[in-house]
Amino acid sequence: MHDKYDEIIYVGKAISLKNRVRQYFQSSRNKTAKIEKMVSRIARFEYIITDSELEALVLECNLIKEHRPKYNTMLKDDKSYPYIKVTVEEEFPRVLFSRTMKKDKSRYFGPYTSAGAVSDTIDLIHKLWKIRTCNRSLPKDIGKERPCLNYHIKQCSAPCQGYISKEEYANSIAQALEFLNGNHKPVLSMLEEKMMEASDEMEFEKAIEYRELINSVKQVAQKQKITSQSMEDRDIIAMARDNEDAVVQVFFVRDGKIIGREHFHVSVATAEDDKQIIGSFVKQFYAGTPFIPKEVWVQQEFREMRLIQEWLTKRRGQAVKFVVPKKGQKNRLVELAAKNAALVLSQDKEKIKREELRTIGAMNQIGEWLGLEHVKRIEAFDISNISGFESVGSMVVYENGQPKRNDYRKFKIKTVQGPNDYASMEEVLTRRFEHGLEELRETGEDFGSFTRFPDLIMMDGGRGQVNVALKVLNELRLNIPVCGMVKDDNHRTRGLYYNNVEIPIDRYSEGFKLITRIQDEAHRFAIEYHRSLRSKGQVKSVLDDIEGIGPARRKALMRRFKSLEAVRDASLEELTSTEGMNKRAAESVYNFFHKKEEQNG
Repeated sequence: MHDKYDEIIYVGKAISLKNRVRQYFQSSRNKTAKIEKMVSRIARFEYIITDSELEALVLECNLIKEHRPKYNTMLKDDKSYPYIKVTVEEEFPRVLFSRTMKKDKSRYFGPYTSAGAVSDTIDLIHKLWKIRTCNRSLPKDIGKERPCLNYHIKQCSAPCQGYISKEEYANSIAQALEFLNGNHKPVLSMLEEKMMEASDEMEFEKAIEYRELINSVKQVAQKQKITSQSMEDRDIIAMARDNEDAVVQVFFVRDGKIIGREHFHVSVATAEDDKQIIGSFVKQFYAGTPFIPKEVWVQQEFREMRLIQEWLTKRRGQAVKFVVPKKGQKNRLVELAAKNAALVLSQDKEKIKREELRTIGAMNQIGEWLGLEHVKRIEAFDISNISGFESVGSMVVYENGQPKRNDYRKFKIKTVQGPNDYASMEEVLTRRFEHGLEELRETGEDFGSFTRFPDLIMMDGGRGQVNVALKVLNELRLNIPVCGMVKDDNHRTRGLYYNNVEIPIDRYSEGFKLITRIQDEAHRFAIEYHRSLRSKGQVKSVLDDIEGIGPARRKALMRRFKSLEAVRDASLEELTSTEGMNKRAAESVYNFFHKKEEQNG
C-alpha cells in the first residue's frame, strides 16, 4: 500500500488478494482506529505474484525489513549478535570473534548477548591453549617471518615457526572446542594440577598465573545455567503488551544451557491480537539472525505457524519445531520469559511517562498558561550581531517538546545596517512567513519546514520583540499567537509576555524548563551562525572602527578577552586595566559596544 507521496505504508500477503484488500474497505467490518487511519492514507496498491505461500512469506519479510512500513507490526530493535568462530577447516585453526554466521566449514558457537563476554572467552582460550590469531597461510608460510608479539608474551605457540607440531596444535584446538561446548571440568582439573606443581616447586609467580586462569574459567562457567538435561539448541519466546507497544523476551538456550536473554520492543501498529504480534516477531527476528535453533518454544500458537516452521526448516537445512508448552518445567520457563517481558514493559513505560512529562507535558503546561489549546509546534527566533556587524537571525523549532533540527533555519540580515535588533527581527520574520506562504500557494501542501506554520511563536524578549512579530503577522494576514520570553536583571527567564500582560511562571515546573531550553537553543544557534561568518579580517575591521584603537591595542584586547563577545561584555574597569589601554580608550570601546542597548531603548 502506497500513500500520496508514494511512500510504502503497509506490506501484506494473501492467497486471494481480492478478498484480503476488500476486508479493509467493508463498512460492516469492525476496524480499529489505526486501520481506519491507514485506509484513509492509501493512494494506490502495488502487488507481486509468487509461485507459493512460502515464497510470499520470504518476500513479505524482505520487503518489511527493507522499507519498514509505518502500519506493519514492526520489530524496533535491529540487533546483531556475536559468535565465536573456530576455523576448523584450516590446518592450524584460529578462534575468532564474528558478527555473522556464514555457510562455511567453520564451527560457530552462540549467538551471545554480550560482546564483552565473547571477547573475554576468546582471550581466555588464547591464554590457555596458545591459539594463533594471525591470518598467515599455514603451513605454506612457516618460517617466512619472525614470530609476533603474542609468542613473546606466551599467548601463542608460534606454529608459524614450526615450534609446535600439527598434531599437538590439533590437540589444543580439540580441548578448546570441548571448553566451548561447556565441558569446563577437565580444564579446571588441569589448571589446578599445574598450580599445585608450580607451588611445590616454589614458582609462586606461575602459581598465581594459574590461579587467575582458574578464576577466569569459573567466571565463564558461571554465566551458563543448566536448564535442561537434553543438550538441545532452542529459543524460548514470550511477550507482554499494552495498547500501543509490546515487549518480546527471548531466552537463548544452547546445548541445554541459557547463554543469554534479550528483549525486543515491537510497535503494535495494526495488530489485532497477541497471535499476530508473536507471528510478526518470529518472521522478522529469524529473517535477521543467521542462527536458527532446532526448537522454538512459544507462549501460544500463532497464525501461519506451520508455514513459518517450513520456512525455518528450509533455512536451517534441518527440521525446526515449534512447541507450545502447557505444563511442567517447559511451561515455567515460558512463563519466566513472559514475566521478564512484562517487567521490561512496565519499566520502559515509566521512562516514557517521565519523558512525556518533560516534553509533551511541558508543551501543554505552556498552552495552559497562555490559554491556548493544542500547542504542538513552537518556533523561536533570535538575533545575533556585534554592534551591527554581520547581523544574523535564527529560527529553532520544537515539536511535542523536542527540538526538530531538520526544520531549523538561519538568516543573514540583508536590509538592515547597524545594530538594530527590531528591524533585523522584522526582516527575519517577514522572510520566514512570506517563503511559507509562497510555497503553500505553489504546492498546496503543508509538509515543508516553511509551509508548516507554528501553533505558537516565542520571541527572545518582551513587548518590543512581540510587537514586531505581531506587526509582521498582521501585514501578512496570519493569525498565530506570539509571546515573549522575558528575562530579569540577571539575564534569567522570569516570565512570558502575552496579550500585553506579563505572566509569572513557576521556575520549578517542566514548562519553565522547556522555555529555558528553547531560549538557550535559539541563542546558541544564532551565535554559532554568527561566528561561522566572521573571518579574522572582519574581526579586525570591527575593532578598528573604534576611535583610539589601533593594531597594538586591538591585539592587547583580543589577547586578554579572547573574543569580541567578551570585549563587548567587559566592564569599563576591566577595559581600563587592560595592558596598553588608558581611560579615554577604554571609554571609547565601552561606548561603542553599548550603542546597541541605547538605540533599542
